[in-house]
Amino acid sequence: MKVLAAIGLTLILSACAGFHLAGSRPLPPALQSVYIDVIAPYEVSEPPVEVALRALIQRRGGTVLDHENGASAVIRLSNISETQQTMAVGPDGKALEYQLLTSVNYTVFNGKQLLVAPGVITSSRIFSFDPTHVLANDAEEAHLREYIQNDLADLLLLRFDAVLSRADQAPVTATAVPAGSPGAAPAP
Repeated sequence: MKVLAAIGLTLILSACAGFHLAGSRPLPPALQSVYIDVIAPYEVSEPPVEVALRALIQRRGGTVLDHENGASAVIRLSNISETQQTMAVGPDGKALEYQLLTSVNYTVFNGKQLLVAPGVITSSRIFSFDPTHVLANDAEEAHLREYIQNDLADLLLLRFDAVLSRADQAPVTATAVPAGSPGAAPAP
């Protein structure tokens, strides 16, 4: 009986035109060919959120270009901030629990046309710190930081996908973005 129910559910879901497995939904046309512009002063390497977003776009069939020319959209990421806050302290005054918090400002545009209005996405995780297992704590923190970067990339792409997939939304011109804001076009 359970087998028949599982087969029936599978047939119903496969018949549904809007059903896609996580990460398998096609990208909107505006994200098929993108350039990721990261504004990160004094950075030597690519921020992990950029690496995660690039990999996610490519997995979903998009192309990430090395320059703006030929890109159907420019994804601008700025003000990438990683912080660690103490959440709980033991009786000896040592931290027992931390919160890792990462946020990024974003906007998506094509030339002077603003496709996705500027916004901020934040992801955080809490981890326990055991002073007797320092190496394990370091490994857990590194794993959680990687998870946060992947989570941010997923959230960014979901936000872009939701906004760009709405056919009834009229794009806004870049002049609607206040100068100096994270989504403002750079001054020539």
